[in-house]
Amino acid sequence: MTAHLTDTPVLETARLILRAPKASDFEVFAPFVMSDRARFIGGGADKTLGQAWRILAIITGHWHLCGWGSFVLEDRATGQPIGCAGPWMPGDWPEPELGWMIWTPEAEGKGYAHEALLTIRRHAYADLGWPTAVSYIDTRNARSIALAKRLGCTLDLAADRPNRDEPLEVWRHPAPAEVLGA
Repeated sequence: MTAHLTDTPVLETARLILRAPKASDFEVFAPFVMSDRARFIGGGADKTLGQAWRILAIITGHWHLCGWGSFVLEDRATGQPIGCAGPWMPGDWPEPELGWMIWTPEAEGKGYAHEALLTIRRHAYADLGWPTAVSYIDTRNARSIALAKRLGCTLDLAADRPNRDEPLEVWRHPAPAEVLGA
């Protein structure tokens, strides 16, 4: 028997099913974490299989500890996991974050993260009651900065940042009223 999270929402977009993580996602997740493509989220070529497993366990455990967390982006056409995105707030984060990762090179540049984040942001505001959201982005991560801009985020120079070694910027998402049309 494989354990799985229960009572977690499943969101859908035109091309994606957004669901909680499961053990079988590790097959796609591990190569991502152990590649240079993951350098902005704590991964990299120096990471081991064990470290990749622990990172997936942290993402999965966030659901249990908070009642919400990052959704795995599952391609509707293939049923394959291609990344994750969603609400995130470790205990030392100053504000709730919306984050994203595209795990497979084949899925990059196709708008999957944008599509997922539009739905997830509405979920964070409407269902979780978040009054605001930010995305903490490494200053060297040009692709994520471009996506933040496409999502309507603005650079917030006055906001607090997580205490990390990486040079992070705070990108503030549009307010709930703008997103939900209230």
